[in-house]
Amino acid sequence: MVPVTLSVIEGLERGHTFDGLNPPITIGREEDNDIELNDERVSRVHAKIQEDRGQVILTDLNSTNGSRVNGHSVQLRVLRPGDHLQIGRCTLLYGSDHQIAERARIMGVCVAALSPLKHPKQNSRAADSSSSDVKAEADVTGEHLHLPLFPDGPPPVPEQLNVGQAARLADVLTYIHERLSDLTFNGHESDESVPESLIEVPWDRWQNTLFLQRDLSVWLKQIASPDVDPAEDA
Repeated sequence: MVPVTLSVIEGLERGHTFDGLNPPITIGREEDNDIELNDERVSRVHAKIQEDRGQVILTDLNSTNGSRVNGHSVQLRVLRPGDHLQIGRCTLLYGSDHQIAERARIMGVCVAALSPLKHPKQNSRAADSSSSDVKAEADVTGEHLHLPLFPDGPPPVPEQLNVGQAARLADVLTYIHERLSDLTFNGHESDESVPESLIEVPWDRWQNTLFLQRDLSVWLKQIASPDVDPAEDA
């Protein structure tokens, strides 16, 4: 069992740390949640955190305002120490000090690189100082917390799949590969030989890529909410 630590860094519960929680964990506005957040933008039962083979997974429970990780809207997400969860107006830091420091060590970065808690107006001031005592005095919102979803590289391919699951995953990835290849092979550089020159692609190829994004959005929703019929949900 992987113990879960979540520290509230913005919201009415700011400063409170939920330490050593054992999944499954529910987050929401109601009192019977494991983590209660007093915010009208938080649904009564907003999200859950569960464990699967050593991985800690966040699932948005079809909340009204959604869930964000590192500033990105997500429905299903494997959490990594240092990730920032935005639930309503509340921001929670995932991971203990040790877990975050260990991930930073593996990535070869300092811990501060995983925590962009600086207001845009204070970025220059923070950058000019090497003191750890400099702290930004600003609201910590999803707009200010925007990290790549995968700063330490692409996610690993799932393991321990049976033959049918592996075949279906291969089909999905092959479909995506073919669509992107179609775009790549039909693109060409503009005539201007300058660093800022653009790659031009036929409109129909670009439109196919937008359709691919649409398909991916539907698949991600189906994976996160397998009991919801896409036709009925639409």
